[in-house]
Formats: sequence, structure tokens, C-alpha cells
Amino acid sequence: MEIRKSALVNYAAESMFDLVEAAEHYPAFLPWCAGATILARDESVVVADIAVDYHGVRFHFTTRNPKRRPEWMAVTLERGPFRRFEGEWCLTPLGSSGCKIGFTFRYEFDAAVVRTLAGPVFDRIANTFVDAFVARAEDVFGARRGPSVAPVPPSTKGA
Repeated sequence: MEIRKSALVNYAAESMFDLVEAAEHYPAFLPWCAGATILARDESVVVADIAVDYHGVRFHFTTRNPKRRPEWMAVTLERGPFRRFEGEWCLTPLGSSGCKIGFTFRYEFDAAVVRTLAGPVFDRIANTFVDAFVARAEDVFGARRGPSVAPVPPSTKGA
């Protein structure tokens, strides 16, 4: 599966990057996230263990995410039930108080039984990720002139 989403928001790239990078806060606003623990963090990488519990589907995964604040963070799998799990966040400043968020994510579960059970749940999670961070920014920083979320057509490359 490949997801591409973008959004124009009236929040600085630094602010949006900090929301995305702070996985320890995901359980507060992502209904599927049952827990998140930061295993390592420095200027160039953040490693997090994420627990998913959504509609009875439960699993864990660990990501190692190289980053360049405030414009880019990769998402890479270190451990979990995926055959493929990679993506990136790109944040492009637009003036002093806005940015364009670009999110690309590709994933595939490892085992057929996991794909059958967790696939539809994770499809929903991945498709609403950008929207969830825009809503979180509104909660944390206050609502500003409405952000526009625009899906990018699916890639024609093989998934």
C-alpha cells in the first residue's frame, strides 16, 4: 500500500515537525495508539516503540527515524509485523507562519494472516495520519484560518 498526502497549514514548519517527531505524545491524540515509548533521541534520529490497539487488532512495532529538523523525517521499520514499512515527512516553510506538509508512506504486512486482520485497520490509520496531526496542531496551537488537506493521487509505481 502506498499513501501520499499533503496539507497546507498556518503553523510554522518547526511547530509541525515537533508534533510529528514527539511520538511519546501520540497516545493523547491518535485513537489507535495504545502506547509510545522513545527508545533513543538525538539531533539526527528518533527511535520509538509504538503499540497499536484499534478495534481489537493489537501489535507493536519499532521505528528508527532519521531526521533534519524542521524540514524532514524518514520513517523506517526496525522491528514489527511488516515486510515493507517506509515513508517520510517533508515540511516546507511558507512564509513565517505556515508550511506545506508532505507525507509519503509505503507498507505491506509480512504474513497473510496479519495482512487479513490488521491490513484494513492499518489502511485506515495511515490514510488519516496527516489529518490527525493537523487536528493536533489546532488543539495545541489554536485554530487558525482553516488548513486545507489535499490527497495526492496514488503513485503509479508498484506497491
